Amino acid sequence: MYVFGDIGNSETKVYLVNTKNIILRNITFSSKRINHKILKQKFRYLIKDFNSIKKILFCSVVPKSFNLIKRFLATKTKKKCYEVKDLRLRSLINIKVNFKQVGSDRLTNAISLLNHKDNFIILDFGTATTFDVIIKKTYKGGIIAPGIKISLNTLSDKATLIPKINLKKIKKVIGDDTISAVRSGFFWGYAGLIDNVVNLIKKETGKSFKLIITGGFSDLFKNSIKTKLKQNKNITINGLIKISKLIK
Repeated sequence: MYVFGDIGNSETKVYLVNTKNIILRNITFSSKRINHKILKQKFRYLIKDFNSIKKILFCSVVPKSFNLIKRFLATKTKKKCYEVKDLRLRSLINIKVNFKQVGSDRLTNAISLLNHKDNFIILDFGTATTFDVIIKKTYKGGIIAPGIKISLNTLSDKATLIPKINLKKIKKVIGDDTISAVRSGFFWGYAGLIDNVVNLIKKETGKSFKLIITGGFSDLFKNSIKTKLKQNKNITINGLIKISKLIK
């Protein structure tokens, strides 16, 4: 059995995977509220026999949360808990950016798709809205735009007369009240941002790309972006599975 995890700014997802790379169970919890009690409760459901664990691998953008999980697992198993940057990622992919600054999740997603023949743009609707550019076997870099949810919450927090709003698809562009106006601004604004950024990437590189979208709002935008795309919600876990082969 293997334990793979993705520690994001908002939430942490941990998976129990068998040796045939089939996900058996998974747990999700807030990355900001991790403590021993929560970990004990969550991992009790995930893992019945810690002696069966052969590999442990996480991608993390929250070092404090990773260290808490790492210390917890050290009390349960002697297997080393790796973070993806502990491993020789450059043996899998050329990395043309500052290695210390690029998020582990973004490298994991890039490695998930890597096939040495296609070019990809990965659009991840997370805490931030990120674009990652992969050309053949090289991670070229990317773009970080404000996250949809955090931007929406900030607007309602700062603007007294704008209530908390759940974003949803909207057909009309011109709103006739506050809620529809905000929904239009965010929905069509981000749809336009996405298409524009993708086109600028193509123009700057002079190459064609396959666009892959993932993350919480990918369902909302998958049919509203002009660029042809594919949705892949398992991109990070698939990347962790691929990277785990570096663990001996």
